[in-house]
Amino acid sequence: MFLSQTTTESATEEVLKGFEQLENFDFSKIKMSSLIEKLIEWAATTGFKLIVGALIISIGFKLIKKVVEHFIKFLERREVDLTLRKFLKSLITVTLKVLLIMPVLGYWGIQLSGIAALVASAGVAIGLALQGSLSNFAGGFIILLIRPFKVGDYIETSTYGGVVEQIGLFYTQLATFDNKQILIPNGSLSNGSLINYSAKSTRRVDLIFSVGYENEISHVKEILNKIIESQKLILKDPKPFIAVNAHSASSIDFVVKVWCNTEDYWNIYHSLLEEVKITFDKENISIPYPQMDLHLKEIYKK
Repeated sequence: MFLSQTTTESATEEVLKGFEQLENFDFSKIKMSSLIEKLIEWAATTGFKLIVGALIISIGFKLIKKVVEHFIKFLERREVDLTLRKFLKSLITVTLKVLLIMPVLGYWGIQLSGIAALVASAGVAIGLALQGSLSNFAGGFIILLIRPFKVGDYIETSTYGGVVEQIGLFYTQLATFDNKQILIPNGSLSNGSLINYSAKSTRRVDLIFSVGYENEISHVKEILNKIIESQKLILKDPKPFIAVNAHSASSIDFVVKVWCNTEDYWNIYHSLLEEVKITFDKENISIPYPQMDLHLKEIYKK
């Protein structure tokens, strides 16, 4: 107990001596000239480099923006596809900015070799963690090189279908007819099967119409021909095709194949369905439908 009290008193005395020295210290003895000299020296070396580097980056970013804008306008005059223009714009902008920043970092005295070594050492781990993303990134390049579809095309995969709105670095954006947005990884698009309904300028509309056996085949074909001739959007070449397709259990099936421009496909499809039903009703051509005959048998009891 005695030792503890002695130690406490000694520490208290040291603290009091420190305060006394601080009170007696003469701040006027500090040489402001040496401090100013050091600030001037820092501003003339490191500070000057920081200002110059910042100006280079600021001016360089503005020049890059102008260069990219002129390049995109050049591509527009060459009628380069919108999908490719958007992709090149983002890629060139990022590349030029990186090429600008790297020399500035070296000018500031930042050792780029150390950064490169750090990136290289972490490359394997990053590659494993981003394996799916890298696959999608590579898929985006493959899509832009092979060009299986472009912005504005209607495509259909094994799972989804829609109009292509944008082909990004990692995902392709689709819009369905009911205005739902779908994002599909580029990796699966580049490696999987898909149908591009907009790749060709013309498409064929295939429809089957069933009539009862009591109707004459020649009469039905004549009516179908008149309906097709009344449709202005149907192309004359290749010629429309009408024929008996099958003798079904309760009907004769007629196949109708007509050609149209791709953008007119659904107009022709729905218009033919409507016109055939209206005309068949006017011409008293029966359209069979599933029905059931019920036979009742009376049993007499003796």
